[in-house]
Formats: sequence, C-alpha cells, structure tokens
Amino acid sequence: MKTLNIGICGFGGQGVILSAVILGTTVVTKRNMYAVQTQSYGSEARGGQCQSELVISEGPINSPTADKKDILIALSQPSLERYLPTLKAGGILIVDPKTVTEIPTDVKVVQVSATDTAVNLGNRIAANMVLLGFIQAATNLFSIEELLDVVKDYVPARFIDLNLAAVHAGVELAKSYGGTF
Repeated sequence: MKTLNIGICGFGGQGVILSAVILGTTVVTKRNMYAVQTQSYGSEARGGQCQSELVISEGPINSPTADKKDILIALSQPSLERYLPTLKAGGILIVDPKTVTEIPTDVKVVQVSATDTAVNLGNRIAANMVLLGFIQAATNLFSIEELLDVVKDYVPARFIDLNLAAVHAGVELAKSYGGTF
C-alpha cells in the first residue's frame, strides 16, 4: 500500500467525522503511518450532509485531499448520490442497506448491516463503530486491539462498552463477507 484514500459520507450525527478521526489516529499512533483527515458539513448540528476524507500513506502526504477514493462509505442516500462520483474506477463502495436503499449496480458494492447490528446492541448511534470494525477486518491496516485502544480515547466513558461491542460486531460481519480488500 502506498496511499489509501477513504471517503465517509452521511448525515450529521451518524459519526462520519469521528469515524475518520479514529481511523486516522489509529494508523498514525499505532502504525507510524501518515494520515490527513478533512471534513465538510452543513450548518445544521444534526441531519445535514457531511463528509470526511482520509488519506493514509506509508510516506509523507503531498495533498490533504484525493479526487478519487479507493473506498467510499455511504451512510445516507443523498450523500451517496452526491459523493459517488468521487469513487475511483475499481474502488469499493460500502453501504448500509438500512440507510441507502438505491444501491448502484455499476460499482463494486459491499453491504454492511451496520444500523441493524447497532440496534441489536442497544443503540443505532453505534453503527459507525460497526463500520470501523468492518474496515479493520477487511483492510488489516491495524489490529483490532489498536483500534479498540483509540476508540476508548474518543468516546464518552458511558458509551465505551457499547462502542467496543459494536467494533467487535463489525469484525464479525467482515468475516462473513469473506475476505480483505
């Protein structure tokens, strides 16, 4: 891997930005890699479209953004429609079928039932952590232990158990997917 470009998009309140921050922090602090995270969001506190870009590299990064993403994670239909053109040819689109109902057929799509899994754990807000666990297992950029250490640093104490369970559930979903990217 020279450089990996990841885009995460959805609505405010879905943990889009937090997810990218945790991924970036994990590769920087646990794997001594380079990462740059950018974000954009509407003026609404919750519910407006937002997106975060993460560039991960083994060496210095020359540009904080990437025109085309290797992986695009879409957590809402409007965000998918807006950001799908940023997925490079041959890239991987990850969607939650609960929140993205019109799934494109002309790109490689991986459906991850993050919302349903989080609801089964007790709170739909943990869907982003399910996706982080999935990404960990599907990319092997870092270990599950490294990811869990960083998650503990970023989530409120009262939600640590829920979020750690959600990460583990995402890892299990990736195992059922059957492989790495």
